[in-house]
Order: sequence, then structure tokens, then C-alpha cells
Amino acid sequence: MVNSIRKAILIYNPISGQRRSRRLAEIDAAGRILADAGISVEFAPTTEAGSATLYARQAAVREFDLVIACGGDGTVNEIINGLAGGDVPMALLPAGTANILAKELGIPWDIPAAARLIPESTPRRIALGCVAAHQAPDGSGPFVDARYFLCVGGSGPDGAIVNGVDSHFKKRAGQLAYWVEGFKQLFTYNFPLMRIESCERTVDASLVVVGRSAEYGGPFKITTGASLYEDSFEIVAFSTRSRLRYLIALPALYFGKLRSVGGISAWKTTDVTCTALPGGTLYAHVDGEAVGALPLRFHIIPDALTLLVPPSSKPPAK
Repeated sequence: MVNSIRKAILIYNPISGQRRSRRLAEIDAAGRILADAGISVEFAPTTEAGSATLYARQAAVREFDLVIACGGDGTVNEIINGLAGGDVPMALLPAGTANILAKELGIPWDIPAAARLIPESTPRRIALGCVAAHQAPDGSGPFVDARYFLCVGGSGPDGAIVNGVDSHFKKRAGQLAYWVEGFKQLFTYNFPLMRIESCERTVDASLVVVGRSAEYGGPFKITTGASLYEDSFEIVAFSTRSRLRYLIALPALYFGKLRSVGGISAWKTTDVTCTALPGGTLYAHVDGEAVGALPLRFHIIPDALTLLVPPSSKPPAK
């Protein structure tokens, strides 16, 4: 329970997703619900890229007991990059285009209903994923430009989709923008290979998913052995370059049978490096946000974030 929380900042993106006027009314209702539970709320609308990170980073200095992320995957990602390594916990009110964390924690896509769960939630200290780029274009030198992520990262066709989505169309169409771009990439993407290297194994593949959660996005679950409460990733890689085999794999993915498809590898690790093989450029994403081209290193940062877990979620006992 969170009886010690008395002062919260609610960070939200006023222009993300759809039904914006209704969402603002729901945010106000959430503030009243939390006030009735003894938690005063300051509202902080984002104004530009990076402002959610700045608000979250200032939370401890301004003596907030809680940061509430109200938005989609992008807003949540910005906020964890401001909270990582600190002690101020984060709670979630799902909104925006998509929210993997809400699915993973069983939080209803209803802002007032989600707000009612916060006073009954339990703080859990969890690890975060971190992605970093090489300093030099040829992959030499140290890894730099680290960025934290909460649920999922990856490279391959999904990275091409995230990097290809038009931001203005995304604001108007929501998740439909990803489906449109995915359909386009299905017929234009040439599935270049990357080398995926960890202590456990090395694999050449056209797709890698680096999961901290079972949920992936939309109706799909890919890294079904991953858990927010473990200090590890689950890696899922697909070795094929065949467009036909990707098409054949789609029904298996939809029905949760992806592991039965030939060419799929899955394992757990805490550190993995992905490097494009000669002749190809591969783009990556974390939590649905573009992070540039390979080479990239994904690694676990233990004990990095305090997350409020609602009673609807069933984390494993410590």
C-alpha cells in the first residue's frame, strides 16, 4: 500500500492519442479521486519532446512522493528516463496511442478507474533495460547515448516500422498508423541480417525482440518468458530473410504459437549486442520509440525504478 504518499505530480501529453477533450475531463476526475484518497496532485502537461523527462527528474527535488505517468508508451519512456536510479515511484494512468505497461499490469484503459487502483497499489523495485549506441559509425569505440526502457526493444522489421511511421499521421490515426506502415514494410523491406551476441549464444537473424514484458504491442505477445520482476531480458530472434516465411509466421504470432515456427530462437540474458551485417542497415526501437540504427547494446540495469503495482497484477513473491 502507499499510505506514505501525499503529494504527486501527474505528467500527461495533452495532444497524444484520440478523444483529447474527454481525456482531459478524465484526468481532472482522476485528480479528484486521488485527492479523496489523501493524495494532492499537481498537473504537468508536456510541452515538447523531453519535457516529461525533465518533470520526472525534478520530482525528488520538488519533494513529490509519486510521479503519475498519464499517456502512451512514449510518455512512459520519457518519464522512466527521468526517474531511473532514483527513489520516487511511478504509477500509471494509461492513455495515448498504445500502452504495453498497462496490459502487462492489468490496468484498465479508463483513467478514473486506473486512478482508483493507485492508493491500493504496492511499490516494487524493478530493473530497467538500457540501450546504448557505439560512438563511431563503424561500431568501434565505447557505447554512448544510453537510454532506458521499461518493456520492449528490438530491431528488424519492427524497427523499420517505428522509424517509418509518420508522426502527424500517428497523432490522427493512433495505432492504425503502425498497421499502415507495417503493411507497407511487408512489401518493401528486404530483411537484412544482424549479428546478435550475448554470453549465452550468438545468432544471425533478421529480427530481434529484447523483452522485459510478455506483452509486445497490439494483440501480440512475443517474449512470453520475460518478466518485469526479473533482472533479465528474454531474447527472441527470427533467422529467416524470406518474406513468405514472415507471412506464414503471422497467424502463429496472432495465436501465440510463434515458438513453433522454424528459425525462431529464444533465450534469457542480461546483455546483448546487435550489429548489422555487411550490406544492410537496421533500425531499432525501445518502448515503441525510435533509437537509431545498429550497432546497439541492450543491457539490464538492476534496482533502477520503483513501480506501483496495482492489486489487479500478480507479481511473483520475493
